[in-house]
Amino acid sequence: MSFLYSCNLFNNNKCTSIYLIRHSEKIRTDQNEKDPLLNKRGLLRAQKWSEIFEQIEITNILSTNTKRTISTVIPTSEKKRLKIEIYRPKDISHETFLKENKGKKVLIVGHSNTVPETTNILIKNKFYNQIEDNNNSNLYFVNICDGIISHELLYYPIEGQIIKDSI
Repeated sequence: MSFLYSCNLFNNNKCTSIYLIRHSEKIRTDQNEKDPLLNKRGLLRAQKWSEIFEQIEITNILSTNTKRTISTVIPTSEKKRLKIEIYRPKDISHETFLKENKGKKVLIVGHSNTVPETTNILIKNKFYNQIEDNNNSNLYFVNICDGIISHELLYYPIEGQIIKDSI
C-alpha cells in the first residue's frame, strides 16, 4: 500500500488520475443469475478496496449498474461521502470524460472486459488484456499530466501484499 501514498503522481492537482477496478467476487451458485450479489470474500474485498482508497482524495466514483459493482464500491463511497454515479462503458465519450474530469481523481468500477478496455482507451494503446475470471485483485492506474500518459497495474490480493507492474 505504501506505493499509492508515496508516489507524487497521486498528489499532483494538475494531473488527472483514474483508478479502475473490477467488481469483487460474486455468488456463483446460480449460473442463470444475471446480476448476482457479492459473496463473503467479495464483501471482504470491497472493504479492502475502501482501505486502499482511504488516503486518496477521490473526487468521483463511477460504477456500472449491477449489484456486484455497486456493492464493491459502497464502502469507499460511504467513507468518502461520495455519490456513486452510474455509467455504461459503451456510452462514455472518453474525450468528454477526460475534459470533465481534468485534474480530478476518479474511481471506476467495472467488469473483467470493460476495465481493461477502458484503460486501453485512456492510455491510447491496446496494452491490457481481459481480466481472468478468477482475478478480482487488479487495480489499474492511469495518470495524465500535461498530455503525458503513464499507467500501472497493481495487484491487491485480500491477504495484503502488493505486486506492482509499472509502465
